[in-house]
Amino acid sequence: MTASVPTSKNWRLLSPMPDHVRHELRAYHPVMAQALYNRGLSSRADAYAFLNGGDGALHSPHMLHGMPQAVARIRNAIKRGESIAIYGDFDADGVTSTALLMQVFTALGAQVQPYIPNRVDEGYGLNMGALKQLADQGVKLVITVDCGIRSIAEVEYGNSLGLDMIVTDHHSVGEQLPPALAVINPKIDARLRQDEGQKRTYPEDMLAGVGVAYKLAEMLLRVIETQDRRSVNFDLEDLLDLVALGTVADLAPLNRPENRELVRRGLKVLNRGKRLGVYELYQVAGIDLEKTQINTTTIAFMLGPRINAAGRLDSAMIAHDLLLSNNGSVASELAQQLQDLNLRRQELTLEAVGVARERAFSGADGDLPLIFDAGTEFPHGIVGLVAGRLCEEFYRPAIVVGTDKDQQEWRGSCRSIPEFDITQALDRCADLLIRHGGHAQAAGFTVSAENLPILRERLMAMAREALGQRDLRPVLNIDAEVPLDQLTTDLADALSQLEPCGANNELPVFVTRGLRVVDHRCVGQEGKHLKLRLSDRFMTIDAIAFRQGEWDKHLPACVDVAYHLEINEWNGARRLQLNVQDIHPSDPSL
Repeated sequence: MTASVPTSKNWRLLSPMPDHVRHELRAYHPVMAQALYNRGLSSRADAYAFLNGGDGALHSPHMLHGMPQAVARIRNAIKRGESIAIYGDFDADGVTSTALLMQVFTALGAQVQPYIPNRVDEGYGLNMGALKQLADQGVKLVITVDCGIRSIAEVEYGNSLGLDMIVTDHHSVGEQLPPALAVINPKIDARLRQDEGQKRTYPEDMLAGVGVAYKLAEMLLRVIETQDRRSVNFDLEDLLDLVALGTVADLAPLNRPENRELVRRGLKVLNRGKRLGVYELYQVAGIDLEKTQINTTTIAFMLGPRINAAGRLDSAMIAHDLLLSNNGSVASELAQQLQDLNLRRQELTLEAVGVARERAFSGADGDLPLIFDAGTEFPHGIVGLVAGRLCEEFYRPAIVVGTDKDQQEWRGSCRSIPEFDITQALDRCADLLIRHGGHAQAAGFTVSAENLPILRERLMAMAREALGQRDLRPVLNIDAEVPLDQLTTDLADALSQLEPCGANNELPVFVTRGLRVVDHRCVGQEGKHLKLRLSDRFMTIDAIAFRQGEWDKHLPACVDVAYHLEINEWNGARRLQLNVQDIHPSDPSL
Protein backbone atom coordinates (compact mmCIF):
# COMPACT_ATOMS: atom_id res chain seq x y z
CA MET A 1 0.00 0.00 0.00
CA THR A 2 1.40 3.41 -0.88
CA ALA A 3 0.49 6.80 0.49
CA SER A 4 -2.47 8.39 -1.22
CA VAL A 5 -2.12 11.61 -3.19
CA PRO A 6 -4.81 14.28 -3.62
CA THR A 7 -6.02 12.81 -6.90
CA SER A 8 -6.95 9.57 -5.14
CA LYS A 9 -10.18 11.13 -3.88
CA ASN A 10 -13.36 9.92 -5.46
CA TRP A 11 -15.61 12.88 -6.30
CA ARG A 12 -19.29 12.32 -5.66
CA LEU A 13 -21.58 14.99 -7.04
CA LEU A 14 -24.61 15.25 -4.78
CA SER A 15 -28.05 15.05 -6.38
CA PRO A 16 -29.51 18.32 -7.67
CA MET A 17 -32.51 19.61 -5.75
CA PRO A 18 -35.91 18.82 -7.25
CA ASP A 19 -38.10 21.56 -8.67
CA HIS A 20 -40.40 21.83 -5.64
CA VAL A 21 -37.38 22.44 -3.36
CA ARG A 22 -35.97 24.96 -5.81
CA HIS A 23 -39.28 26.80 -5.55
CA GLU A 24 -39.29 26.59 -1.73
CA LEU A 25 -35.75 27.99 -1.52
CA ARG A 26 -36.13 30.54 -4.31
CA ALA A 27 -35.22 33.41 -1.96
CA TYR A 28 -31.64 32.12 -1.88
CA HIS A 29 -28.93 32.18 -4.54
CA PRO A 30 -29.27 28.90 -6.51
CA VAL A 31 -25.86 27.70 -5.35
CA MET A 32 -26.72 28.52 -1.75
CA ALA A 33 -30.08 26.78 -2.14
CA GLN A 34 -28.35 23.64 -3.42
CA ALA A 35 -25.97 23.70 -0.44
CA LEU A 36 -28.93 23.96 1.93
CA TYR A 37 -30.72 21.07 0.19
CA ASN A 38 -27.55 18.96 0.47
CA ARG A 39 -27.71 19.50 4.24
CA GLY A 40 -31.21 18.07 4.43
CA LEU A 41 -33.08 21.37 4.30
CA SER A 42 -35.92 21.38 1.79
CA SER A 43 -38.35 23.95 3.14
CA ARG A 44 -38.16 27.67 3.67
CA ALA A 45 -38.90 27.25 7.39
CA ASP A 46 -36.19 24.61 7.91
CA ALA A 47 -33.62 26.68 6.03
CA TYR A 48 -34.45 29.77 8.08
CA ALA A 49 -34.22 27.86 11.36
CA PHE A 50 -30.88 26.32 10.34
CA LEU A 51 -29.34 29.63 9.30
CA ASN A 52 -30.73 31.76 12.10
CA GLY A 53 -31.02 29.38 15.06
CA GLY A 54 -32.52 30.92 18.17
CA ASP A 55 -34.03 29.63 21.39
CA GLY A 56 -36.14 27.09 19.50
CA ALA A 57 -32.99 25.04 18.79
CA LEU A 58 -32.36 24.50 22.51
CA HIS A 59 -34.08 21.87 24.64
CA SER A 60 -35.02 21.76 28.31
CA PRO A 61 -32.39 19.96 30.40
CA HIS A 62 -35.20 18.59 32.59
CA MET A 63 -35.94 16.04 29.85
CA LEU A 64 -32.57 14.30 30.21
CA HIS A 65 -32.72 10.88 31.84
CA GLY A 66 -31.27 11.05 35.35
CA MET A 67 -31.31 14.85 35.58
CA PRO A 68 -33.80 15.24 38.49
CA GLN A 69 -31.91 12.75 40.67
CA ALA A 70 -28.56 14.37 39.87
CA VAL A 71 -29.72 17.90 40.64
CA ALA A 72 -31.39 16.87 43.90
CA ARG A 73 -28.20 15.18 45.14
CA ILE A 74 -26.01 18.12 44.13
CA ARG A 75 -28.31 20.61 45.89
CA ASN A 76 -28.09 18.59 49.08
CA ALA A 77 -24.31 18.36 48.82
CA ILE A 78 -24.02 22.13 48.45
CA LYS A 79 -26.43 22.79 51.35
CA ARG A 80 -24.57 20.40 53.64
CA GLY A 81 -21.13 21.65 52.65
CA GLU A 82 -20.09 18.19 51.47
CA SER A 83 -16.90 17.80 49.49
CA ILE A 84 -17.58 17.32 45.75
CA ALA A 85 -15.17 16.19 43.03
CA ILE A 86 -15.60 16.89 39.32
CA TYR A 87 -13.89 13.99 37.54
CA GLY A 88 -13.04 14.83 33.92
CA ASP A 89 -11.17 13.52 30.93
CA PHE A 90 -7.82 14.86 29.74
CA ASP A 91 -8.88 16.01 26.26
CA ALA A 92 -10.31 19.41 25.33
CA ASP A 93 -13.90 18.24 25.79
CA GLY A 94 -13.17 16.84 29.24
CA VAL A 95 -11.09 19.82 30.32
CA THR A 96 -13.72 22.36 29.28
CA SER A 97 -16.43 20.22 30.92
CA THR A 98 -14.48 20.13 34.17
CA ALA A 99 -13.76 23.86 34.09
CA LEU A 100 -17.41 24.63 33.34
CA LEU A 101 -18.78 22.77 36.36
CA MET A 102 -15.97 24.06 38.56
CA GLN A 103 -16.89 27.62 37.61
CA VAL A 104 -20.58 27.06 38.37
CA PHE A 105 -20.11 25.10 41.59
CA THR A 106 -17.59 27.62 42.90
CA ALA A 107 -20.04 30.45 42.19
CA LEU A 108 -22.68 28.52 44.17
CA GLY A 109 -20.37 28.24 47.16
CA ALA A 110 -19.82 24.50 46.84
CA GLN A 111 -16.83 22.71 48.39
CA VAL A 112 -15.55 21.41 45.07
CA GLN A 113 -12.30 20.19 43.55
CA PRO A 114 -11.33 19.01 40.06
CA TYR A 115 -9.77 15.67 39.23
CA ILE A 116 -8.40 14.87 35.79
CA PRO A 117 -6.41 11.63 35.53
CA ASN A 118 -2.92 11.50 34.14
CA ARG A 119 -2.96 9.91 30.69
CA VAL A 120 0.23 7.90 31.23
CA ASP A 121 -0.18 6.77 34.84
CA GLU A 122 -3.95 6.31 34.99
CA GLY A 123 -5.33 6.18 31.47
CA TYR A 124 -8.75 7.20 30.23
CA GLY A 125 -11.81 7.47 32.42
CA LEU A 126 -12.58 6.49 35.99
CA ASN A 127 -9.97 4.48 37.84
CA MET A 128 -10.16 2.84 41.24
CA GLY A 129 -6.97 4.39 42.58
CA ALA A 130 -8.30 7.89 41.98
CA LEU A 131 -11.63 7.07 43.62
CA LYS A 132 -9.85 5.67 46.69
CA GLN A 133 -7.75 8.82 46.88
CA LEU A 134 -10.83 11.06 46.66
CA ALA A 135 -12.67 9.03 49.31
CA ASP A 136 -9.66 9.25 51.64
CA GLN A 137 -9.73 13.04 51.20
CA GLY A 138 -13.30 13.15 52.47
CA VAL A 139 -15.08 13.55 49.13
CA LYS A 140 -18.72 12.48 49.35
CA LEU A 141 -19.96 13.09 45.79
CA VAL A 142 -18.14 12.40 42.52
CA ILE A 143 -19.53 13.82 39.28
CA THR A 144 -17.94 12.58 36.07
CA VAL A 145 -17.85 14.66 32.92
CA ASP A 146 -17.07 13.29 29.45
CA CYS A 147 -16.39 9.83 30.88
CA GLY A 148 -17.80 7.01 33.00
CA ILE A 149 -20.56 5.50 30.87
CA ARG A 150 -18.64 2.21 30.47
CA SER A 151 -17.09 2.23 33.97
CA ILE A 152 -19.30 -0.42 35.59
CA ALA A 153 -16.69 -1.89 37.96
CA GLU A 154 -15.24 1.50 38.86
CA VAL A 155 -18.62 2.94 39.82
CA GLU A 156 -19.37 -0.17 41.89
CA TYR A 157 -16.04 0.33 43.65
CA GLY A 158 -16.83 3.99 44.27
CA ASN A 159 -20.13 2.97 45.82
CA SER A 160 -18.32 0.51 48.12
CA LEU A 161 -16.14 3.39 49.35
CA GLY A 162 -19.23 5.36 50.35
CA LEU A 163 -19.04 7.72 47.38
CA ASP A 164 -22.22 8.87 45.72
CA MET A 165 -21.56 8.72 41.97
CA ILE A 166 -23.16 10.83 39.24
CA VAL A 167 -22.07 9.98 35.70
CA THR A 168 -22.43 12.53 32.91
CA ASP A 169 -21.12 11.45 29.53
CA HIS A 170 -21.89 11.46 25.82
CA HIS A 171 -20.02 8.40 24.56
CA SER A 172 -21.72 5.28 23.26
CA VAL A 173 -23.72 3.32 25.83
CA GLY A 174 -22.96 -0.32 26.56
CA GLU A 175 -25.46 -3.05 27.37
CA GLN A 176 -25.28 -2.20 31.06
CA LEU A 177 -25.39 1.25 32.67
CA PRO A 178 -23.03 1.99 35.55
CA PRO A 179 -24.77 1.60 38.95
CA ALA A 180 -24.52 5.30 39.78
CA LEU A 181 -26.95 7.43 41.73
CA ALA A 182 -27.74 9.15 38.41
CA VAL A 183 -26.50 8.66 34.86
CA ILE A 184 -26.95 11.49 32.36
CA ASN A 185 -26.15 10.74 28.75
CA PRO A 186 -28.39 11.81 25.84
CA LYS A 187 -27.66 8.49 24.13
CA ILE A 188 -29.62 6.81 26.93
CA ASP A 189 -32.60 8.96 25.93
CA ALA A 190 -32.15 7.87 22.31
CA ARG A 191 -32.18 4.23 23.42
CA LEU A 192 -35.32 4.76 25.51
CA ARG A 193 -37.06 6.27 22.48
CA GLN A 194 -36.05 3.42 20.23
CA ASP A 195 -36.39 0.42 22.54
CA GLU A 196 -39.24 1.47 24.82
CA GLY A 197 -41.08 4.04 22.76
CA GLN A 198 -40.76 6.74 25.39
CA LYS A 199 -41.62 10.14 23.96
CA ARG A 200 -40.66 12.49 26.77
CA THR A 201 -36.96 12.01 26.23
CA TYR A 202 -34.21 14.43 25.31
CA PRO A 203 -34.36 14.89 21.53
CA GLU A 204 -30.66 15.59 20.86
CA ASP A 205 -28.35 12.62 21.37
CA MET A 206 -25.15 14.09 19.89
CA LEU A 207 -24.16 16.70 22.45
CA ALA A 208 -20.48 16.85 23.34
CA GLY A 209 -19.46 16.08 26.90
CA VAL A 210 -19.26 19.80 27.60
CA GLY A 211 -22.77 20.19 26.20
CA VAL A 212 -24.05 17.66 28.73
CA ALA A 213 -22.18 19.44 31.53
CA TYR A 214 -23.72 22.73 30.42
CA LYS A 215 -27.20 21.20 30.58
CA LEU A 216 -26.53 19.99 34.13
CA ALA A 217 -25.36 23.49 35.11
CA GLU A 218 -28.41 25.06 33.46
CA MET A 219 -30.81 22.78 35.32
CA LEU A 220 -29.02 23.19 38.64
CA LEU A 221 -29.10 27.00 38.44
CA ARG A 222 -32.76 26.96 37.41
CA VAL A 223 -33.79 24.74 40.32
CA ILE A 224 -31.79 26.67 42.90
CA GLU A 225 -33.34 29.94 41.75
CA THR A 226 -36.93 28.66 41.58
CA GLN A 227 -37.25 25.98 44.27
CA ASP A 228 -34.68 27.25 46.77
CA ARG A 229 -35.68 30.85 46.02
CA ARG A 230 -32.03 31.72 46.07
CA SER A 231 -30.80 34.58 43.91
CA VAL A 232 -27.83 33.38 41.86
CA ASN A 233 -25.71 36.09 40.33
CA PHE A 234 -24.50 33.97 37.45
CA ASP A 235 -24.92 34.38 33.69
CA LEU A 236 -25.04 31.11 31.75
CA GLU A 237 -23.71 32.97 28.71
CA ASP A 238 -20.35 33.16 30.49
CA LEU A 239 -20.03 29.39 30.02
CA LEU A 240 -20.73 29.27 26.29
CA ASP A 241 -17.12 29.93 25.26
CA LEU A 242 -16.19 26.69 27.02
CA VAL A 243 -19.09 24.89 25.33
CA ALA A 244 -17.94 26.05 21.89
CA LEU A 245 -14.32 25.07 22.55
CA GLY A 246 -15.17 21.56 23.74
CA THR A 247 -17.89 20.89 21.18
CA VAL A 248 -15.78 21.83 18.16
CA ALA A 249 -12.57 20.26 19.45
CA ASP A 250 -14.40 16.96 20.07
CA LEU A 251 -15.89 16.96 16.55
CA ALA A 252 -19.49 16.94 17.74
CA PRO A 253 -21.77 17.21 14.69
CA LEU A 254 -22.63 20.78 13.74
CA ASN A 255 -25.57 19.89 11.54
CA ARG A 256 -27.52 19.30 14.75
CA PRO A 257 -29.55 22.39 15.69
CA GLU A 258 -28.63 22.42 19.38
CA ASN A 259 -24.89 21.94 18.90
CA ARG A 260 -25.01 24.54 16.16
CA GLU A 261 -26.78 27.09 18.35
CA LEU A 262 -24.55 26.48 21.35
CA VAL A 263 -21.44 26.93 19.21
CA ARG A 264 -22.88 29.98 17.45
CA ARG A 265 -23.47 31.67 20.80
CA GLY A 266 -20.15 30.47 22.17
CA LEU A 267 -18.25 31.99 19.26
CA LYS A 268 -19.72 35.38 20.10
CA VAL A 269 -18.36 35.05 23.63
CA LEU A 270 -14.96 33.90 22.34
CA ASN A 271 -14.74 36.91 20.05
CA ARG A 272 -15.17 39.24 23.01
CA GLY A 273 -12.00 37.84 24.60
CA LYS A 274 -13.65 38.02 28.00
CA ARG A 275 -12.09 34.91 29.59
CA LEU A 276 -8.56 35.81 30.65
CA GLY A 277 -7.07 32.37 30.06
CA VAL A 278 -8.49 32.14 26.54
CA TYR A 279 -7.27 35.66 25.77
CA GLU A 280 -3.74 34.65 26.79
CA LEU A 281 -4.09 31.59 24.57
CA TYR A 282 -4.86 33.96 21.69
CA GLN A 283 -1.60 35.78 22.39
CA VAL A 284 0.66 32.72 22.19
CA ALA A 285 -1.21 31.49 19.10
CA GLY A 286 -0.69 34.83 17.35
CA ILE A 287 -4.38 35.67 17.18
CA ASP A 288 -5.25 39.37 17.08
CA LEU A 289 -8.94 39.86 17.86
CA GLU A 290 -8.92 43.19 16.04
CA LYS A 291 -7.91 41.47 12.80
CA THR A 292 -9.15 37.90 13.24
CA GLN A 293 -12.67 36.54 13.69
CA ILE A 294 -12.66 33.49 15.94
CA ASN A 295 -14.53 30.69 14.17
CA THR A 296 -14.68 26.91 14.23
CA THR A 297 -11.48 26.68 12.16
CA THR A 298 -9.66 28.74 14.80
CA ILE A 299 -10.83 26.32 17.48
CA ALA A 300 -10.09 23.17 15.48
CA PHE A 301 -6.58 24.10 14.34
CA MET A 302 -5.28 26.68 16.83
CA LEU A 303 -7.02 26.60 20.21
CA GLY A 304 -8.10 22.97 20.53
CA PRO A 305 -4.65 21.47 19.79
CA ARG A 306 -3.03 23.71 22.42
CA ILE A 307 -5.59 22.75 25.05
CA ASN A 308 -5.19 19.08 24.15
CA ALA A 309 -1.40 19.30 24.29
CA ALA A 310 -1.47 19.58 28.08
CA GLY A 311 -3.10 16.19 28.62
CA ARG A 312 -1.09 14.57 25.85
CA LEU A 313 2.38 15.37 27.14
CA ASP A 314 2.00 16.68 30.69
CA SER A 315 -0.99 17.34 32.95
CA ALA A 316 -4.39 18.42 31.64
CA MET A 317 -4.66 20.52 34.79
CA ILE A 318 -2.44 23.10 33.09
CA ALA A 319 -5.21 23.75 30.56
CA HIS A 320 -7.92 23.53 33.22
CA ASP A 321 -6.18 26.07 35.43
CA LEU A 322 -5.64 28.38 32.46
CA LEU A 323 -9.34 28.38 31.60
CA LEU A 324 -10.27 29.39 35.15
CA SER A 325 -7.38 31.76 35.88
CA ASN A 326 -8.11 35.32 37.01
CA ASN A 327 -4.46 36.29 37.35
CA GLY A 328 -2.82 37.84 34.30
CA SER A 329 0.75 36.74 34.97
CA VAL A 330 -0.31 33.21 35.91
CA ALA A 331 -2.53 32.92 32.83
CA SER A 332 0.30 34.16 30.61
CA GLU A 333 2.70 31.59 32.04
CA LEU A 334 0.19 28.73 31.66
CA ALA A 335 -0.59 29.74 28.07
CA GLN A 336 3.12 29.69 27.24
CA GLN A 337 3.39 26.21 28.73
CA LEU A 338 0.63 25.06 26.40
CA GLN A 339 2.38 26.69 23.45
CA ASP A 340 5.65 24.89 24.26
CA LEU A 341 3.87 21.57 24.76
CA ASN A 342 2.04 21.96 21.46
CA LEU A 343 5.30 22.54 19.58
CA ARG A 344 6.76 19.44 21.18
CA ARG A 345 3.61 17.51 20.35
CA GLN A 346 3.98 18.43 16.68
CA GLU A 347 7.58 17.19 16.61
CA LEU A 348 6.78 13.91 18.33
CA THR A 349 3.79 13.25 16.10
CA LEU A 350 5.80 13.78 12.92
CA GLU A 351 8.48 11.35 14.11
CA ALA A 352 5.97 8.72 15.25
CA VAL A 353 3.95 8.83 12.03
CA GLY A 354 7.13 8.07 10.08
CA VAL A 355 7.93 5.09 12.31
CA ALA A 356 4.39 3.72 12.25
CA ARG A 357 3.99 4.17 8.50
CA GLU A 358 7.17 2.27 7.71
CA ARG A 359 6.64 -0.53 10.23
CA ALA A 360 2.94 -1.08 9.51
CA PHE A 361 3.61 -2.04 5.90
CA SER A 362 7.02 -3.67 6.08
CA GLY A 363 6.66 -7.23 4.83
CA ALA A 364 2.89 -6.92 4.49
CA ASP A 365 1.25 -9.24 2.01
CA GLY A 366 -1.30 -7.51 -0.18
CA ASP A 367 -3.41 -4.55 0.73
CA LEU A 368 -4.04 -4.34 4.47
CA PRO A 369 -7.65 -3.52 5.34
CA LEU A 370 -6.62 -2.03 8.68
CA ILE A 371 -3.44 -0.45 10.06
CA PHE A 372 -2.39 -1.81 13.46
CA ASP A 373 0.95 -0.79 14.91
CA ALA A 374 2.21 -1.21 18.47
CA GLY A 375 5.46 0.11 19.84
CA THR A 376 7.15 1.00 23.10
CA GLU A 377 8.41 4.27 21.62
CA PHE A 378 4.94 5.81 21.18
CA PRO A 379 4.09 8.34 23.92
CA HIS A 380 0.54 7.72 25.13
CA GLY A 381 -0.41 11.31 24.41
CA ILE A 382 0.10 11.15 20.67
CA VAL A 383 -1.14 7.70 19.65
CA GLY A 384 -4.52 9.16 18.70
CA LEU A 385 -2.88 11.80 16.53
CA VAL A 386 -0.71 9.21 14.82
CA ALA A 387 -3.73 6.98 14.20
CA GLY A 388 -5.61 9.95 12.78
CA ARG A 389 -2.80 10.84 10.38
CA LEU A 390 -2.50 7.24 9.15
CA CYS A 391 -6.27 6.92 8.74
CA GLU A 392 -6.37 10.11 6.69
CA GLU A 393 -3.35 9.21 4.58
CA PHE A 394 -4.31 5.65 3.71
CA TYR A 395 -8.08 5.80 4.19
CA ARG A 396 -8.06 2.72 6.39
CA PRO A 397 -9.02 2.21 10.03
CA ALA A 398 -5.83 2.88 11.98
CA ILE A 399 -4.93 1.66 15.48
CA VAL A 400 -1.76 2.78 17.23
CA VAL A 401 -0.81 1.23 20.57
CA GLY A 402 1.72 2.28 23.18
CA THR A 403 2.73 0.91 26.57
CA ASP A 404 4.43 1.69 29.86
CA LYS A 405 7.89 0.52 30.76
CA ASP A 406 6.65 -2.72 32.32
CA GLN A 407 4.79 -3.55 29.06
CA GLN A 408 2.08 -5.46 30.94
CA GLU A 409 -0.76 -3.29 29.65
CA TRP A 410 -1.02 -1.61 26.26
CA ARG A 411 -3.24 1.36 25.47
CA GLY A 412 -4.48 1.91 21.97
CA SER A 413 -6.14 4.74 20.12
CA CYS A 414 -8.32 4.09 17.07
CA ARG A 415 -9.43 6.28 14.18
CA SER A 416 -11.71 4.91 11.52
CA ILE A 417 -13.55 5.64 8.29
CA PRO A 418 -17.35 5.81 7.83
CA GLU A 419 -17.41 2.30 6.38
CA PHE A 420 -16.15 0.70 9.61
CA ASP A 421 -17.58 1.36 13.10
CA ILE A 422 -14.55 0.94 15.32
CA THR A 423 -16.46 0.97 18.62
CA GLN A 424 -18.72 -1.86 17.45
CA ALA A 425 -15.59 -3.78 16.46
CA LEU A 426 -14.09 -3.25 19.92
CA ASP A 427 -17.38 -4.35 21.50
CA ARG A 428 -16.95 -7.66 19.68
CA CYS A 429 -13.49 -7.92 21.23
CA ALA A 430 -14.60 -7.04 24.75
CA ASP A 431 -13.47 -10.43 26.09
CA LEU A 432 -9.89 -9.44 25.23
CA LEU A 433 -9.98 -5.90 26.59
CA ILE A 434 -9.54 -4.43 30.05
CA ARG A 435 -11.60 -1.39 29.09
CA HIS A 436 -12.70 0.40 25.94
CA GLY A 437 -15.08 3.05 24.66
CA GLY A 438 -15.59 5.85 22.19
CA HIS A 439 -17.48 6.70 19.02
CA ALA A 440 -17.99 5.08 15.63
CA GLN A 441 -14.86 6.68 14.16
CA ALA A 442 -12.72 7.35 17.25
CA ALA A 443 -12.17 5.09 20.23
CA GLY A 444 -9.63 3.87 22.74
CA PHE A 445 -8.86 0.70 24.70
CA THR A 446 -6.56 -0.94 27.20
CA VAL A 447 -5.42 -4.53 26.60
CA SER A 448 -3.07 -6.92 28.38
CA ALA A 449 0.19 -7.76 26.64
CA GLU A 450 -0.81 -11.41 26.14
CA ASN A 451 -4.01 -10.45 24.32
CA LEU A 452 -2.45 -7.83 22.06
CA PRO A 453 -1.55 -10.19 19.15
CA ILE A 454 -4.98 -11.88 19.34
CA LEU A 455 -6.69 -8.49 19.28
CA ARG A 456 -4.74 -7.47 16.20
CA GLU A 457 -5.70 -10.59 14.31
CA ARG A 458 -9.35 -10.40 15.28
CA LEU A 459 -9.69 -6.72 14.28
CA MET A 460 -7.82 -7.39 11.06
CA ALA A 461 -10.25 -10.20 10.22
CA MET A 462 -13.26 -7.98 10.95
CA ALA A 463 -11.87 -5.23 8.74
CA ARG A 464 -11.09 -7.67 5.94
CA GLU A 465 -14.66 -8.99 6.08
CA ALA A 466 -16.23 -5.52 6.15
CA LEU A 467 -13.91 -3.71 3.76
CA GLY A 468 -12.36 -6.38 1.55
CA GLN A 469 -14.64 -5.74 -1.46
CA ARG A 470 -14.86 -1.97 -1.12
CA ASP A 471 -13.10 0.71 -3.12
CA LEU A 472 -11.24 2.31 -0.25
CA ARG A 473 -10.67 5.77 -1.57
CA PRO A 474 -11.80 8.83 0.37
CA VAL A 475 -15.00 10.26 -1.04
CA LEU A 476 -15.21 14.01 -1.54
CA ASN A 477 -18.83 15.12 -1.66
CA ILE A 478 -19.39 17.91 -4.18
CA ASP A 479 -22.24 20.30 -3.48
CA ALA A 480 -22.48 21.59 -7.05
CA GLU A 481 -20.62 22.26 -10.27
CA VAL A 482 -20.27 26.01 -10.65
CA PRO A 483 -18.88 27.99 -13.62
CA LEU A 484 -16.18 30.47 -12.67
CA ASP A 485 -18.27 33.47 -13.69
CA GLN A 486 -20.89 32.60 -11.03
CA LEU A 487 -18.37 33.02 -8.22
CA THR A 488 -18.89 36.39 -6.55
CA THR A 489 -18.24 38.01 -3.19
CA ASP A 490 -22.02 38.13 -2.68
CA LEU A 491 -22.19 34.35 -3.06
CA ALA A 492 -19.24 33.91 -0.68
CA ASP A 493 -20.96 36.15 1.88
CA ALA A 494 -24.19 34.17 1.51
CA LEU A 495 -22.38 30.86 2.00
CA SER A 496 -20.82 32.20 5.22
CA GLN A 497 -24.28 31.92 6.77
CA LEU A 498 -23.73 28.15 6.84
CA GLU A 499 -21.28 28.75 9.68
CA PRO A 500 -20.57 27.42 12.20
CA CYS A 501 -19.16 24.67 10.02
CA GLY A 502 -17.46 21.54 11.22
CA ALA A 503 -18.24 17.87 11.64
CA ASN A 504 -21.33 16.87 9.61
CA ASN A 505 -21.72 20.44 8.41
CA GLU A 506 -18.54 20.84 6.46
CA LEU A 507 -17.80 23.88 4.37
CA PRO A 508 -19.52 23.42 0.99
CA VAL A 509 -17.35 22.02 -1.80
CA PHE A 510 -17.79 23.10 -5.41
CA VAL A 511 -16.22 21.94 -8.64
CA THR A 512 -15.21 23.98 -11.65
CA ARG A 513 -13.88 22.07 -14.66
CA GLY A 514 -11.53 22.88 -17.49
CA LEU A 515 -9.55 25.68 -15.86
CA ARG A 516 -6.26 26.77 -17.40
CA VAL A 517 -3.29 26.93 -15.03
CA VAL A 518 -1.93 30.45 -15.51
CA ASP A 519 0.69 30.25 -12.77
CA HIS A 520 1.69 27.96 -9.92
CA ARG A 521 4.41 27.77 -7.29
CA CYS A 522 5.15 26.07 -3.99
CA VAL A 523 4.79 28.12 -0.84
CA GLY A 524 5.08 27.59 2.90
CA GLN A 525 7.56 25.63 4.96
CA GLU A 526 9.37 23.06 2.81
CA GLY A 527 7.09 23.96 -0.11
CA LYS A 528 4.21 21.89 1.25
CA HIS A 529 1.48 24.13 -0.20
CA LEU A 530 0.63 25.13 -3.74
CA LYS A 531 -0.33 28.62 -4.86
CA LEU A 532 -2.14 28.86 -8.21
CA ARG A 533 -3.80 31.28 -10.59
CA LEU A 534 -6.57 29.68 -12.63
CA SER A 535 -8.54 30.99 -15.58
CA ASP A 536 -11.50 30.12 -17.79
CA ARG A 537 -10.12 32.61 -20.37
CA PHE A 538 -12.59 35.28 -19.24
CA MET A 539 -11.92 35.41 -15.53
CA THR A 540 -8.78 34.66 -13.48
CA ILE A 541 -8.85 33.73 -9.81
CA ASP A 542 -6.31 32.98 -7.08
CA ALA A 543 -6.24 29.57 -5.42
CA ILE A 544 -4.38 27.92 -2.58
CA ALA A 545 -3.98 24.14 -2.20
CA PHE A 546 -2.75 23.30 1.29
CA ARG A 547 -0.55 20.21 1.67
CA GLN A 548 -0.63 19.62 -2.08
CA GLY A 549 2.81 20.96 -3.01
CA GLU A 550 3.67 17.68 -4.76
CA TRP A 551 1.46 18.82 -7.63
CA ASP A 552 3.92 21.57 -8.55
CA LYS A 553 5.95 19.42 -10.94
CA HIS A 554 3.02 17.39 -12.26
CA LEU A 555 0.31 19.92 -13.04
CA PRO A 556 -1.23 19.58 -16.50
CA ALA A 557 -2.11 22.70 -18.46
CA CYS A 558 -5.81 22.27 -17.68
CA VAL A 559 -7.39 21.05 -14.43
CA ASP A 560 -10.68 20.40 -12.69
CA VAL A 561 -10.64 21.69 -9.11
CA ALA A 562 -12.78 20.97 -6.06
CA TYR A 563 -12.69 23.84 -3.58
CA HIS A 564 -14.19 25.94 -0.83
CA LEU A 565 -15.08 29.44 -1.94
CA GLU A 566 -13.65 32.04 0.42
CA ILE A 567 -12.73 35.69 0.66
CA ASN A 568 -9.11 36.60 1.30
CA GLU A 569 -8.91 39.88 3.18
CA TRP A 570 -5.61 41.73 3.06
CA ASN A 571 -4.92 45.40 3.83
CA GLY A 572 -8.59 46.21 3.68
CA ALA A 573 -9.12 44.57 0.26
CA ARG A 574 -11.49 41.61 -0.19
CA ARG A 575 -10.68 39.18 -3.00
CA LEU A 576 -12.19 35.85 -3.93
CA GLN A 577 -10.00 32.81 -3.47
CA LEU A 578 -10.42 29.10 -4.07
CA ASN A 579 -9.29 26.91 -1.18
CA VAL A 580 -8.53 23.83 -3.28
CA GLN A 581 -9.44 20.48 -1.73
CA ASP A 582 -8.52 18.27 -4.69
CA ILE A 583 -7.21 18.47 -8.25
CA HIS A 584 -7.99 16.27 -11.23
CA PRO A 585 -6.49 16.63 -14.70
CA SER A 586 -9.18 17.87 -17.08
CA ASP A 587 -10.61 15.39 -19.55
CA PRO A 588 -9.18 16.54 -22.90
CA SER A 589 -12.18 15.12 -24.74
CA LEU A 590 -14.56 17.58 -23.07
